[in-house]
Amino acid sequence: MTSTSEQLQDYTRRIEDLAVSLGLDFYPVDFEVVPNNFMTEIAVYGLPVRMPHWSFGIRYIHQLIQQGMGHSHIFEVMFPGDPCHAYLVNENSLSENTLVVAHVLGHADFAKNNHLFRKFMDMAGGHILEQAAARAHGIEMALEQHGQERVEAVLDAALALEPHIDVNSELHRDKSSMVFPAPAGMSRAPATAQLSSRQNFHRRYHQLPGESLELALEPMTPSRETVLEEYDLLWFIANHAPDMAGWERDIFLAVREESFYFYPVFACQIMNEGWASYWHARLLREADFLPHDLYLSAIKAHSDVVRPFAAERQLALAINPYHLGFSMWENIIEKHGIEVARSICREEDDFGFIRNHLDAELAQKLDLFVYETHADGDIRVASKDIHVLRETILAPKFNYGAPRIAATRIGQDGSLELTHDHRSDGRGLDMSRADRVLEYIAQVWRRPVTMHTVDERGYARDITSKKESF
Repeated sequence: MTSTSEQLQDYTRRIEDLAVSLGLDFYPVDFEVVPNNFMTEIAVYGLPVRMPHWSFGIRYIHQLIQQGMGHSHIFEVMFPGDPCHAYLVNENSLSENTLVVAHVLGHADFAKNNHLFRKFMDMAGGHILEQAAARAHGIEMALEQHGQERVEAVLDAALALEPHIDVNSELHRDKSSMVFPAPAGMSRAPATAQLSSRQNFHRRYHQLPGESLELALEPMTPSRETVLEEYDLLWFIANHAPDMAGWERDIFLAVREESFYFYPVFACQIMNEGWASYWHARLLREADFLPHDLYLSAIKAHSDVVRPFAAERQLALAINPYHLGFSMWENIIEKHGIEVARSICREEDDFGFIRNHLDAELAQKLDLFVYETHADGDIRVASKDIHVLRETILAPKFNYGAPRIAATRIGQDGSLELTHDHRSDGRGLDMSRADRVLEYIAQVWRRPVTMHTVDERGYARDITSKKESF
């Protein structure tokens, strides 16, 4: 009798062939079946091998609690790349893992064709797992050389700033490419655009064939004040903190590169999960080689994944990205055809997807609403307006889900000022958390650090790091 493993391998090969015949264009996928505890570790760490840090342990415990309470079931974890890597749980049934294979192929197609995923691939290549493992090894060496306390302090600061990158910039930036505030009525420009004409001439000269000498730019020193507008905080601190050691800068740049890698997954979650769900449903439906009972079990698992409600049909007060994305893709394909859907898949992220393709008719069909909680504990519908719905869904995605904060001034004494752009951010900060993050930054900047912000009630606040931090 054929083993379950052999059956899954056979179904995987045949589903891949079916996907190609239906027009999917995906990177090769390496599938691996792993124990449930290993899958939980991968889901928590974000990568199979990643830099060690205490915060991942806390997330692991939280995930175990969620699973124990029946609030979380991990079917698969997939890492985009060339090849993609997908992990399936060995305790899942054959029907569940067959569904997961089809789902992963939808993800692999999305990752190969969507512009944000392609942009990262162009900047960093498709071998994130190997690169992450190499970085983790480098941090293990730093732990041996410098001790856990010093290395952990740097990791605390870097991971506290994990989402604070400029997603519109390049992964590999020249040290001189800081952004400065633009004069009124003009676009802001990087430092390299503000070089003197003589410096620009020398830069062009040394870029000629046979001329490899680099232009020596005047280094930033604490002896003069510098006004800037730099939102890529991980890059900025790694390159311009006055007294950071090389291994500390490497940690910041490692966290930054992983943050760039995770951004397309974050920015396209509804599109990506919906696309994968649409294709796993279609592939299973057209896979006439699957036994009928396996197909029915797989479709039941599909229904559990894309259901709009919480357990026991309770009202759901959060968006299920699988359900919303799946419903939107079905609506788009039904009205406009698969080629239009493919074009949207290539060109959009969740912002364009929701604003351009979630219409009032579909929102009403899905019974979407914005709710508010009252002091008495009541939960009431606040709005069903389509514009309010769209912006409420997208609000947590603005600026990678983080407050929009820029480095805006370096004083003559090397002190650093940060400014929270709360007007475009649309929110104030939790002061206790902001204090904690500022202390992390001060530990690596090693000079006074101040942040201009507003609190949760909208009152202006200036926070300054304590002296004992440096």
